[in-house]
Amino acid sequence: MTLPTGNARAPLSRDRIIDGAVALADQIGLEPLTIRRLASHLGVKPMSVYHYVDGKDDIIDGMVGRVFDEVERPDPMVPWQDGSRRRARSLRAALRRHPWAIPLMESRRKPGTDILDHHEAVVATWLTTGFPLPIVAHALAVVDAFVYGFALQEAALPFGESSGDLTEASAQIIAPLSAEDYPALVRFTAEHVMRPGYDFGDSFEVGLDFVLDGVERMGAAAIERPEVQIRA
Repeated sequence: MTLPTGNARAPLSRDRIIDGAVALADQIGLEPLTIRRLASHLGVKPMSVYHYVDGKDDIIDGMVGRVFDEVERPDPMVPWQDGSRRRARSLRAALRRHPWAIPLMESRRKPGTDILDHHEAVVATWLTTGFPLPIVAHALAVVDAFVYGFALQEAALPFGESSGDLTEASAQIIAPLSAEDYPALVRFTAEHVMRPGYDFGDSFEVGLDFVLDGVERMGAAAIERPEVQIRA
């Protein structure tokens, strides 16, 4: 979808405001985004914006909904492992496109139907496992905590996505360090991080395997031994 800019002069609407806010936040981040700056981006007067939204919080609710719309919803009719894995990958990809959204995704007190429909699909998928509800609750929390945490770490890394950027940044960080004082850091960086082909993002799939395999083992054990107390 092509987003309208300040020069497009398309009719103002709530959808156009939300789309414009997402595009602007992708450029400058969320904190500098104000109604006045958004209005300038859209080519309208600030008061015009208030005809369609109730303020910045209302805009942020819509922005978070837009990000959720980009995330693949798991289909409860497919195996839960496949659906959960695809949804986790899609969520990470959306957060890489919109890093400003990472701390906001689960923070909305007035979620719209886009957010509610997404969470309905996620919970319904986990319920197909037949795992006890405490296990389902742990799975919902831990899988998303892993994805959000990984996305946050990726967004904060002091280098770009390419291996060249990574090698250069690692060399700059390690170069001043003494191998006597920091032998583990120097060895790990020199022998692994700075090797050709290293990609921090590869750890996402490994970590996702850890989390989903752990949930599956715990869930299977709870089904086999229902008498065992599960920490809620």
